Amino acid sequence: MSSEEPSQNPTAEENSEKKISKKEAAKIERQRKRQEAAALSAAAAVSAVALDGEDPLAANYGEIPLNDLQSKEISGKKWTDVKDLNDGLKDQTVLVRGRAQAIRAVGKKMAFVVVRKRGFTVQCVLTVAQDLVSSQMVKFATSLSRESIVDIEGIVSVPAQPITGASQQVEIQVRKLYCVNMAIPTLPINIDDAARSEVEIEKALQAGEQLVRVNQDTRLNYRVLDIRTPANQGIFRIQCQIENIFRQFLLSEGFVGIHTPKLIAGSSEGGSAVFRLDYKGTPACLAQSPQLHKQMSICGDFGRVFEIGPVFRAEDSFTHRHLCEFTGLDVEMEINEHYSEVMDIVDRLFVTMFDGLNEKCSKELEAINKQYPFEPLKYLRQTLRLTFEEGVQMLKESGVDVDPLGDLNTESERKLGQLVLEKYGTEFYILHRYPLGVRPFYTMPCHDDMKYSNSFDVFIRGEEIISGAQRVHVPEFLTERAQACGIDVNTISTYIDSFRYGAPPHGGFGVGLERVVMLFCALNNIRKTSLFPRDPQRITP
Repeated sequence: MSSEEPSQNPTAEENSEKKISKKEAAKIERQRKRQEAAALSAAAAVSAVALDGEDPLAANYGEIPLNDLQSKEISGKKWTDVKDLNDGLKDQTVLVRGRAQAIRAVGKKMAFVVVRKRGFTVQCVLTVAQDLVSSQMVKFATSLSRESIVDIEGIVSVPAQPITGASQQVEIQVRKLYCVNMAIPTLPINIDDAARSEVEIEKALQAGEQLVRVNQDTRLNYRVLDIRTPANQGIFRIQCQIENIFRQFLLSEGFVGIHTPKLIAGSSEGGSAVFRLDYKGTPACLAQSPQLHKQMSICGDFGRVFEIGPVFRAEDSFTHRHLCEFTGLDVEMEINEHYSEVMDIVDRLFVTMFDGLNEKCSKELEAINKQYPFEPLKYLRQTLRLTFEEGVQMLKESGVDVDPLGDLNTESERKLGQLVLEKYGTEFYILHRYPLGVRPFYTMPCHDDMKYSNSFDVFIRGEEIISGAQRVHVPEFLTERAQACGIDVNTISTYIDSFRYGAPPHGGFGVGLERVVMLFCALNNIRKTSLFPRDPQRITP
């Protein structure tokens, strides 16, 4: 799978995590007390509605009893998605469900409720009118807490002026309003704060205004709220599209989807970066990649296989690009003549992927760009391929000294990416024929120079996202390579034996899904592209 940088020691800031946690615990306790007080206040407000006198329209609003939400009946009601609300529905009655994103009272006889559903918003208007909307109903609307789930029924209208506070350019004139589930009055983080860009915060500071900046740890502590922001909704919908395009492209190329075990004996790639465990009295570990089993699947005559599944790395890497668990996109295939056949698949797959994202995800990319501004990825119709030696030469000519038989460090990768962009106009390229000494034991050496290998890495915006190669398919040679890399061959005996029954030449590659999203959208941290990230310091929520 992807090559990993050496583990980095935690910084002083990271060592102060416990102190920060204590402060945060005290802060949460204070917040809890405020929430309890606010909850009592909200309850009093709702009760006050009832005390205002009997309302003949009381059946048109209120909290839905739990009993009615326990799959009590199928009523036949039809809900309209917020994204589908448009002027073609003018004067029609619609029923929508969503979150009360914003609530604003205008005197005692009018209120606005902005309802959000999956990133789309609509403005709902309550205006006191005889036999339609009571003042008690308006009061109930204003007593709702933000992020509560509501059902709203009303008539679609088209205002004369453009609506700036919602995505849909229509309004709903509310006739019925029910609270499906009430959120606590004071949220740990506000969605508006979490959705704010650094540009907005800096601009406000220059104007003498202090806006709330939600830091990364706080976001991850309350991830269920954080992922409601438009940018995060976009990020994970793009992630879904990448997975979908990956799957559909490979299926169209004759690949078969497989599922390999994540509990294995020994380690799939060697080294110490494994999560070890006891498997019914036998030492085992979590798979660092599906490498061995996807090769065994090729020996089982599937010809071309792919897998989308979890990958586990126990490295203590405190960087912006490493996780202890991520989603791997893995490919393995028979080779007829040359490992360039694997690079051909990489080329066409990722150009198809980038094209598809740009064509199908414009709204999602726009939402991400609004909070995290970035330039669209530059890539060629036919992906650039350079040898490792050519890359080293480019670095040397620019004054960067690198080991010609060593791996590239993060700084060298970024510099090379900059040089490639300047010379070839692309941020996506393949670097192949790596030194054998920096590749896994199962990598096939070059036929003309044993110091190099039939392997490649792929880069986006100066960072590596893919590692791939032709594999060693001769069992005796494979055993020799494993021993040379310090791997106990007894722990991978079934893997080596699978090549004793006739194995075709083959190769493949692996890529981290989260890293593709991060680099395509030029995000600064992989934790932004992992739904609930697992790193050396985080295993919750």
